[in-house]
Amino acid sequence: MMTKVGFLPEETSSFVGRRAELARLDTALTTRRMTTLIGPGGVGKTRLAVRAARAAADRYPDGAWWADLSPLYDDALLLPTVSDAVGLADHTLRMPVEALCEWLSDKNLLLVLDSAEHLRGPCSHLLAELITTSPGLTVLVTSRQPLGTRGEHVVRIQPLPVDGAPDALQLFEDRLRAGDPRAGLDAPGDRAAAADICRRLEGIPLAIELAAAGIGRHTVAQLATRIGTRFDAPVDAEDLTASRLDLLADDSLWPRRHRTLRTTIGWSHELCTPLERLLWARLTLLRTDFDEEVAREVCTGGPLTPHEVDRALQGLVAQSVVQRDGTRYRMLDTLREYGRMWLRELGEERAAADRHARSFLGLARRAHDGWTGPDQVSWYHTIADTHLDLCAALDHLLAHDVAGAQEMAGRVGFFWACCGHLSEARGYAQRALDAGPVEGPHRTRLQWVLGVAALLQGDFATAEKYGALCTAIALYDHDDEGMLGATYLSGLTQLMNGEPAAALEAAERVLRMTETAPSDGAYPEPRTAAADTSEAAGGSDADLDSDPAPVESAHRLRCRLITVFALTALGRLTESGRAAATLRRSCELGGEYWTRSYADYQLALIALLQGRPEDSATHARAMLAGKHRLRDSFGIALGLDILAAAIAAQGAGAQAARVYGTGHAYWRMVGHPQRGTPELGAVRETCELQARAAVGDAAYQRAFERGQADNAEVGLAAALHSGLQL
Repeated sequence: MMTKVGFLPEETSSFVGRRAELARLDTALTTRRMTTLIGPGGVGKTRLAVRAARAAADRYPDGAWWADLSPLYDDALLLPTVSDAVGLADHTLRMPVEALCEWLSDKNLLLVLDSAEHLRGPCSHLLAELITTSPGLTVLVTSRQPLGTRGEHVVRIQPLPVDGAPDALQLFEDRLRAGDPRAGLDAPGDRAAAADICRRLEGIPLAIELAAAGIGRHTVAQLATRIGTRFDAPVDAEDLTASRLDLLADDSLWPRRHRTLRTTIGWSHELCTPLERLLWARLTLLRTDFDEEVAREVCTGGPLTPHEVDRALQGLVAQSVVQRDGTRYRMLDTLREYGRMWLRELGEERAAADRHARSFLGLARRAHDGWTGPDQVSWYHTIADTHLDLCAALDHLLAHDVAGAQEMAGRVGFFWACCGHLSEARGYAQRALDAGPVEGPHRTRLQWVLGVAALLQGDFATAEKYGALCTAIALYDHDDEGMLGATYLSGLTQLMNGEPAAALEAAERVLRMTETAPSDGAYPEPRTAAADTSEAAGGSDADLDSDPAPVESAHRLRCRLITVFALTALGRLTESGRAAATLRRSCELGGEYWTRSYADYQLALIALLQGRPEDSATHARAMLAGKHRLRDSFGIALGLDILAAAIAAQGAGAQAARVYGTGHAYWRMVGHPQRGTPELGAVRETCELQARAAVGDAAYQRAFERGQADNAEVGLAAALHSGLQL
């Protein structure tokens, strides 16, 4: 369990020099609200910002948080990216900037926005609002130019010194050894040749790293000669030794005073094989880290076969064009820009974007199919981690393949709703519906996504509307999946509106309508904890159906969950406990965590209502463990409330108060006041009074405030610890 406060990227290579710059930044972060670290591409702004933020992080009780803006192709995703970076997953209908300002208003944290130059105006406007409304906020920005925000303090970073200081040479040697631990500057003349390379490259770190990567094909002396020849040659349109990209470069992006870096990248580009150059260009469509499978899907075509993609990718890694971290790869934004210019020159932009969109449409299909299965958690994280690529693919499909966009928005919408991307889920689903006619399951899914997102935002009227629409369309289309989904949406809306009898009747009817014969073959009975079976209804395993059931669809499992919620709300606890335990076993059989966690929630509530608080706490912790695996802040908030009530019912008032405080922090994270299913309200109030009575109001308040002030992950870790302090 991660317990550190904040998130900063890991440093995967050595950090060289920059003592004076670090001292200036440390002073700036101590005395200024907003500091912008500026300098040309490749000069090392990001590495310096990471090091400075890590050194200062302990001064911020609410942590240091990092937002990489380089993958954003416009400002549409700026607010969601910054909100994600600081842990906000807003579930309300508020304007996103209002929610972010409220979330940060009482925080004492450091926010780092990396690579903001292409979003200077939107970033400046956003930061002006955040700094005004959040007195404890400190901001560090990296950009090629100042943002122009009022109160901005600018720190300019220069290349590494090349005369009288060893930093540039040290960087060259470090990167040389990183590529080959046996390499070094031990041969006669090597150190002098390397120093000459660093001088030629003007101490620009990225240029030095690219040059060091070329040692595998040349000796240090040969490399110095080639670079010297290159840099001494005039650069004009007739010079065949100049990279074509040198001449294509926009002076606003590559000012003439930064020609050293541009020329070095062009030289590195020429060292690549033709297929490596082609892969370099095609990889620039990827906004997030990627693996080899994604590279093959997005880049295969023409001379780049899947096998050649693998070979060329390793070649780009060897030349430091692509960085590798385990099984994941990424490209620096400066090199991505260069590749995009080459992609335009080749006339491949549309074809590459088509491949990218098809690849992520395929990913959405596989994730949708894999929701109920042993890889659910993995798919859940994949959809969350590739969010920017999915948005880019959807934008392209909305412009060029409406049917594909409609399918994709429907398939990723529930993932996004669960991940907290409610605005994107709702926005893309609406855009897809508005883009053109859509029939059948794709239409039902889009309307279902709109309804689920509205429900999670507390917009019950809209949720009710789309529940009715989905029901009517699914009946017309004879679509079982659509009927089950519509019933889940309508049933959950009815439950939140205090109508459990109507929800139960509809769910039971649709479950009967869509029932299919069990598939052939026996399924092994999963191993379950006693707390998940006999304790559920105060009975034994013998009371449950003994025949294993086939794996059920995600929509069917969610529809069964409605019956459990409704039975509990109606006070039919024995039936509800039996249904919840059976549902949990079905989920476990299929490797399903999302619905299983809510079955655990109901088992915890039932046990509490039946006067079994120890069993309730066990089920609540099982729910929290599942929701933590899924990074579901909304589910964690629900689980903490029921756990706190169970702990209070055992007489541990201070511990219950602390868990209630942590729950309050999670409710703030999703933008809601504390709430749960309607039947929890009275129970929670009773248990809170018990906790206050057990320790007194003053001690209760201190413990509550401690839980509220804890970092959310730290508080959750403490809540999951099973030992009671009575």
